[in-house]
Amino acid sequence: MAAAGCEAIDVSIDSPTGSPGVGAPAADSGEEAAALLDQLTVAAAGGMQGYNRDRFSHWTSAGSNCDVRDTVLERDGTAIELDGCNVVGGEWLSAFDGKTFTNPRDLDIDHIVPLANAWRSGADEWNDDQRREFANDLERPQLIAVSASTNRAKGDQDPSQWQPPNRDYWCQYAQDWITVKHYWELSVTEPEKATLADMLTTCP
Repeated sequence: MAAAGCEAIDVSIDSPTGSPGVGAPAADSGEEAAALLDQLTVAAAGGMQGYNRDRFSHWTSAGSNCDVRDTVLERDGTAIELDGCNVVGGEWLSAFDGKTFTNPRDLDIDHIVPLANAWRSGADEWNDDQRREFANDLERPQLIAVSASTNRAKGDQDPSQWQPPNRDYWCQYAQDWITVKHYWELSVTEPEKATLADMLTTCP
């Protein structure tokens, strides 16, 4: 939710194919996620030629002196303290490692599907406007406030290469990863798909 005095960010997004993503399914259970996973294209990871994080412009403005980072910090925290639209304090539980933080500087905003991974799985064919929308997607479970240490340990790795240290979060992580890739029509590698399926077995 935007703080008082901040404009609401426009997060209406069209899918990469050009057709609106209205009604695109989201994985709300392990079974639903498994069904979406089976619909994903399996392909070898593409190359990194032409990749630059600047091609995924973020964070976009969400009002005077605040941006999507502040929006996610406010959404994911409690007892939020604001200076204008900037989040300067609060309390956050980092789902990746189960640790609690009170200083927003100790947090990163993680892209569940990393930008470089998206590039290797189809985003290299998008235009820069589509990449900007992906990098700032507040409608899908693509952005989450987590400890800086876990975000940086993850880097651009897919679930076959890195999983959150907090195993209790594996079910949600896999559901979110699949939801994002399904909506944005991104491919998965064979090891990535197999690992996601294994992570879904932790769902209740």
